Amino acid sequence: MSFLRLDGITKSYGSRRVLDGIRFDVAPGRLTGFVGGNGAGKTTTMRIILGVLAADGGTVTLDGHPATADDRQSFGYMPEERGLYPKMKVLEQVVYLARLHGFSKADATARGTALLEELGLGERLDEKIEALSLGNQQRAQIAAALVHDPQVLILDEPFSGLDPLAVDVVAEVLQRRAAAGAAILFSSHQLDVVERLCDDLIIIAGGTIRAAGSRDELRSAHSTLRYQLHSGGDAGWLRGEPGVSVIDFEGGSALFDVDTPDTAQRVLREAMDRAAVSSFAPQHPSLAQIFKEVIA
Repeated sequence: MSFLRLDGITKSYGSRRVLDGIRFDVAPGRLTGFVGGNGAGKTTTMRIILGVLAADGGTVTLDGHPATADDRQSFGYMPEERGLYPKMKVLEQVVYLARLHGFSKADATARGTALLEELGLGERLDEKIEALSLGNQQRAQIAAALVHDPQVLILDEPFSGLDPLAVDVVAEVLQRRAAAGAAILFSSHQLDVVERLCDDLIIIAGGTIRAAGSRDELRSAHSTLRYQLHSGGDAGWLRGEPGVSVIDFEGGSALFDVDTPDTAQRVLREAMDRAAVSSFAPQHPSLAQIFKEVIA
């Protein structure tokens, strides 16, 4: 298992600072989501991890030592741009890349075939890359990044162009790789997918890290005292309760903020006195809400 750490990474182009003191970890066995708007610094950061770009300052370490060119040879990388040979057949392409990592032709073929089948491309092995749909080209590109079984995997927008079923297939493949111990960093603009998939989350804006931590830690840190009530009565009475600010209500359902946890308990007791309560639960912010809050 490999532990990747970025510490104090800076990068400038002339007088423009594009990365400023970037610090975060990518832990083995975990999926780390990396989100930010266009131009936030995600791709530049990934390219520095891979050694494609040199940082002006800071370090990238792997298991406590500076990441070397040899270390990076074993990384898996999927760029946002299409990077496969369009005239090559799907299996031929993946086998070729596996052989560049030192596998025999037989091992490379077995690995490539199994991985492409896992990604839902088992019936496309002999088709040229250029003949595939954009979504299937994306799956083939993911296979190319995974075929040598990397312990560090860097994916730039892996879900771009995928339909919902293909997103699920790719997500399951990545979850299995993480469960086997790989450290996986992936960027995506699809915040709902990131929220569902990631264990850890990094939010970047303007070349600085605005939030980082586990998904649950960030939800807790950015949570308000907001609750959802579903009951058999009319919830309009909540508008008159001290310490309660009603966000929305319809019939017996209401979404509201309270000033203290004690107020929430008082509301629950009152609701139970008035009618049968089917549910009463705190509401955690979505990743989209956290994202808007921290980059504001």
